[in-house]
Amino acid sequence: MSKSIAIYGIKNCNTMKKALNWLDENNVTYEFHDYKKTGADDAVLKAAFAVHGWERVINRQGMSWRKLPDHVKAGMDSAGAMRAAQDNPSLIKRPLIVAGVDIILGFDEQHYAQKFG
Repeated sequence: MSKSIAIYGIKNCNTMKKALNWLDENNVTYEFHDYKKTGADDAVLKAAFAVHGWERVINRQGMSWRKLPDHVKAGMDSAGAMRAAQDNPSLIKRPLIVAGVDIILGFDEQHYAQKFG
């Protein structure tokens, strides 16, 4: 595959496991970036926000979001989402994949097959 693929997330996340397994089973080469070890990458987050909006990049269904104080959630904007994601990368939807110019959020087997198959 000619595209360079970087996948960002947390190794023990179930969705990450599904994505990594799919990529491995389909012989897709990637570089894994573990938020727990390296934190979130500012440039990647800014690019993801630009493509998808902070509202989709930040997982507002997860436990990390629910644990945020109500006043923080109520006043959330792009700058606040960036700070929150830097402080707690578990807020970022997983996986976040950078494949060339594409930024892909989450795991969808059919979408992966179209992009990487």
